[in-house]
Amino acid sequence: MTFLLLDSLPTINQARELLAERGMAVLGAWALLNLLVSGYQVNQSGVHTEEVYFHRMNLGWNLVNVALAVWGMLRAQPNHVEGLTLPDSLTAQFTFEKILLFNAGLDVAYVCIGSWLRARAATANKLPERLLGFGRSLWLQGGFLFVFDVSFYLVYHQQASRLLELLY
Repeated sequence: MTFLLLDSLPTINQARELLAERGMAVLGAWALLNLLVSGYQVNQSGVHTEEVYFHRMNLGWNLVNVALAVWGMLRAQPNHVEGLTLPDSLTAQFTFEKILLFNAGLDVAYVCIGSWLRARAATANKLPERLLGFGRSLWLQGGFLFVFDVSFYLVYHQQASRLLELLY
């Protein structure tokens, strides 16, 4: 029975890598959508308005997201994981899970910083619109990334149970 399960290790590894690749594609799609919308809207907004700063922050934020998504998709190797051992597979699984959980913590921090920026705008002498716009962008981006990272973790973690079954 164990030999039959071990034969499925390459299948589990491939499924895990495909899932990682698809997750990065979702992040990339979100980033491209934001780049398109905010790229258009930044030119439609006034010079020193909350709206223009919101869209400028979204542009910068999502340039980074596109880079991360492309890097993640290139790093995923669904067709080159057949040689991984069970310990290597478990290490890869749990390393990525830790990254997703760490990112979820960062996402909460982004939303908190967005709230702080918006509160700070009430007493700012210079460009409170910038603080308001940047804060709103952090709310949007941090909120989306929190939902993304937690959802991705929950889906990705299902692969861990498949790997752990191979230990028994």
